[in-house]
Amino acid sequence: MSNPPVETVSTGADKAKLAVSGLLVVGAVVAFYALGKQDQWLRVVALLGLLVVAVGIFFTSESGKQLIAYGQDSVKEVKKVVWPTRKEAGQMTLYVFLFVFVMALFLWITDKTLEWALYDLILGWKR
Repeated sequence: MSNPPVETVSTGADKAKLAVSGLLVVGAVVAFYALGKQDQWLRVVALLGLLVVAVGIFFTSESGKQLIAYGQDSVKEVKKVVWPTRKEAGQMTLYVFLFVFVMALFLWITDKTLEWALYDLILGWKR
């Protein structure tokens, strides 16, 4: 059951919000370095303040609202997951380790058999 694709029309106001948000992010970085001779706390407050305003403006745009909706849908889906118990997870981990060990042993035996057949039987090289 999939949701039909939603087509959104990006208005001029949304584009302006995104542009202002982007400019505020750039402005935050510029302000941080422009205030280089000021105290560190002032630089950090200016950076974080402008970033918070930029994020706030972004979340009022259509793209921001879609991002919030996506996050909410993701949380709903994670709540639907049936997580294995500790015992089940331990058993599955043991099965994986055993399979890897058996496969490594099989590949080692195959490699040594082919090495013996090629070098000793066919080519006659003795080591």
